[in-house]
Amino acid sequence: MAVSPVLVIKADDSSVGVRARLYDDFVEHEIILNSVIAYWWANNLPPVVKFLELFESVIKRTVNELMPHKELKLKYELKSDDELELASEIEINLIEIEADGTGFKIEGKQLVLKGLSKSSENHIGSEFVETVEKTIETPDIVFKKYQDMKK
Repeated sequence: MAVSPVLVIKADDSSVGVRARLYDDFVEHEIILNSVIAYWWANNLPPVVKFLELFESVIKRTVNELMPHKELKLKYELKSDDELELASEIEINLIEIEADGTGFKIEGKQLVLKGLSKSSENHIGSEFVETVEKTIETPDIVFKKYQDMKK
């Protein structure tokens, strides 16, 4: 029986960790929330939208450093307290992660973040729920660099 690679997501109030592991080999990256949220607020960027972009990018990079791949398939359920541009809270439930056909076992499937919006007002928005399915491709030049790193 083949061993599946594992993707571990860990979060606390100040950071989100993403770790990919296969046998004794692992790669880990961390998103420091205070820094990126402060930047998004200062530049009037929607924190939830920007966090999702960053989170997907960090997963892609982490998996690529462990297992260079051309296509990463992500599937997750996303819930927020309002439309994404105005949301202050999100819940991400990872369903599936696959790199070039190799599926990952997922640990820490649920990620909940609150207080992302700069506004402290309690506005009542409509809950947003969506299942996101994406395929993120690695450009050839980047793929080659990840392959060279693994040699």
